[in-house]
Amino acid sequence: MDFMTALDIGASGLSAERTNINVISMNLANAKTTRTVMGGPYRRKAAVMAATDVDDPFSKAMNSALDREVKGVRVMGIAQDRRPLKRVYEPGHPDADTEGYVMYPDINVVEEMANLMTAQRNYEANSTTIDTVKGMYTKALEIGR
Repeated sequence: MDFMTALDIGASGLSAERTNINVISMNLANAKTTRTVMGGPYRRKAAVMAATDVDDPFSKAMNSALDREVKGVRVMGIAQDRRPLKRVYEPGHPDADTEGYVMYPDINVVEEMANLMTAQRNYEANSTTIDTVKGMYTKALEIGR
């Protein structure tokens, strides 16, 4: 694998994890949102990621030379969670129904924080990979002098 392909793979991971962190942050910010522009309570979202080809000429040459595929990652979309909403008895709440119940998003803050920590670690790992590749590239240039 050449340096540029390794950088492209790391960059695809950084981009995907940045989107994932943004989605998780949105879930945490809206954990108690009972009314949205679309109507009804906020629904939890999740980033859907998939392996994808690295689209540069070097990776295509590497695929043919090594007889294996070089893959990166990308966000395929943002999926809305289908968990049922939490029904909480709060008769004084402005969004309460006739029985006094309010529908809240089923967002577990502990689960979201664990997901956020995992996404942060993945982001850091991709960043470290890019730094390592840059260091290897610099050393290769120094050897060539």
